[in-house]
Amino acid sequence: MIEFELNGSKVQVDVPPDTPLLWVLREELELTGTKFGCGKALCGSCTIHINGSATRSCVMPISAVSGSSITTIEGIQQNDLHPVQKAWVRNNVPQCGYCQSGQIMQAISLIENSEKITENQLLEGINGNLCRCGTYNKIKTALIEAAEEMGRI
Repeated sequence: MIEFELNGSKVQVDVPPDTPLLWVLREELELTGTKFGCGKALCGSCTIHINGSATRSCVMPISAVSGSSITTIEGIQQNDLHPVQKAWVRNNVPQCGYCQSGQIMQAISLIENSEKITENQLLEGINGNLCRCGTYNKIKTALIEAAEEMGRI
């Protein structure tokens, strides 16, 4: 049995220790906001937070997260949308939407874990998250707006 905190609640799963965290989230815990993209930690669709840091869940074995605090896209919205989510909506970022949970999770971690961040650092920090539709200009605008709103630029 592997125990961890998921979106603020304690959970236990009984799966083989080498099972990728992504599949535990999607199949065992039925949280399907985190997407499978490449299975090699290259595209960013599976990005979640482990103890506040953006992490690719497709290559993370479930055994490595025992006792950790995990946040998925479903756990970001509390009473209202997160400033990054609001910026995404204002700028009509999603087209197909497939990469968006990973993009948003990467952006939130990047901004929240920086006291101050430059536009170049924002763009470098999100560089590894791929968008099949190519909405990079809208993503850039939303990132900058969110970081400004959060007082980080």
